[in-house]
Amino acid sequence: MSSQRTERDLMGERFVPDDVYYGIHTLRALENFSLSGIPLSAHPELVTALATVKEAAALAHRDLGTIPEDRAGAIIAACREIRGGALHGQFVVDVLQGGAGTSSNMNANEVIANRALEHLGRPRGAYAYLHPHDDVNRAQSTNDAYPTAVRLALRDAAGHLLDGMSILARALTERGGAFAKTVKLGRTQLQDAVPMTLGQEFDVFALTVRDDALLVRQAVDALGEINLGGTAIGTGLNCDPGFAEAALTHLAALTGVPLRQARNPIESTQGVGGFIQLSGALRQFALRLSKICNDLRLLGSGPRAGLGEIRLPTLQAGSSIMPGKVNPVVPEAVNQVCFDVVGADAAVAMAGQAGQLQLNAFEPLIAHLLLNSLNRLDAACRTLAERCVVGIEAHEGRLRAQVEGSAVLATALNPSLGYQQATELAGRSLATGRTVRELAAESGLLTDEELDELLDPDRLAHPHR
Repeated sequence: MSSQRTERDLMGERFVPDDVYYGIHTLRALENFSLSGIPLSAHPELVTALATVKEAAALAHRDLGTIPEDRAGAIIAACREIRGGALHGQFVVDVLQGGAGTSSNMNANEVIANRALEHLGRPRGAYAYLHPHDDVNRAQSTNDAYPTAVRLALRDAAGHLLDGMSILARALTERGGAFAKTVKLGRTQLQDAVPMTLGQEFDVFALTVRDDALLVRQAVDALGEINLGGTAIGTGLNCDPGFAEAALTHLAALTGVPLRQARNPIESTQGVGGFIQLSGALRQFALRLSKICNDLRLLGSGPRAGLGEIRLPTLQAGSSIMPGKVNPVVPEAVNQVCFDVVGADAAVAMAGQAGQLQLNAFEPLIAHLLLNSLNRLDAACRTLAERCVVGIEAHEGRLRAQVEGSAVLATALNPSLGYQQATELAGRSLATGRTVRELAAESGLLTDEELDELLDPDRLAHPHR
């Protein structure tokens, strides 16, 4: 049986296993919150961000002389180890918890304190020499340290997503260039419309991704405003003079992120506007990315009885009973990620409006959902680009035949024949199965030279080139 140490809190004493770095507050949270089965360590960005906030605080206290230099140094050393990936398995509290993130903050304080004690040559739990609250958490509250860490974690995850969006946009642009001269029919209401190129279709997909990346960047910028130093409700009670400014300077240096002090720390402590803004940007991207996937599935449908305009890469068997069947599995998987993100946005909205007075108690849910959404969308972008988009091919002959045989080509004759005569041509084409060009030439309404110019596929797709 492993040895134990005794720790105390306001409710009494508890035995804590000697082989763990967390303490009594984390132990109680483990008992109280067995909800999702997902530990805080499932979000390494958040664990790293918590350690970064605590390191910046210790550096500020070292500068100000408000913590003895040996204690500050030990805290800094422990935080740097965690930022390097050590001890993440000790961040064990459930991601869903009451207390506005207090359990996560306590977990961080205790792990850092106990590792710092080892750096001082002391055993874990010897808090008389370095305390989780009096030293690691000095001049802080959960209500400023935790949301500051959440903002840093979200910025980190968003950076990865923006890279993934860039990869996807480049892949779509490359296919747009490859299909630049591939003329096809456009469609509105799933009915034949005027011609365009397949390249134009893919260029639009790429622009959609790039536009939504701008929205994500704007939301990320809003997360650069932090309330560290505001302590419990933003008034700064128990915050050492000069701490907020010094901690902000160190935090910006550690992260390389342009951070700024909250314009009103009380508002920043209770407000979650930046989180809601980011969630909204992710929701928009998810909806529009899902539309791109829907289009890819539709364009690749068939191969005989569907549109069959493009061929998606063949990745795996599509049926356990139908030989040769292949499914658009990557767009389908990405669709599901998008649905998940939209659902998460609804939960973030509910959590955002549920905050009361000077604090929002539901930031742990917001953090968990947003980190999930960012990471899943990043993976979705990279998977869609690398496992699908780069390998898409066009059915060139089928596309050209559809254009040449479409009655909608009569639209291009409107300026020369007028809407009524062009409509009659289109109706005869649909009724007889003959092409608009054949019927127009046969009727003598236009010369072959005029028809060559008016119905030139490239001109139809680029009328103002």
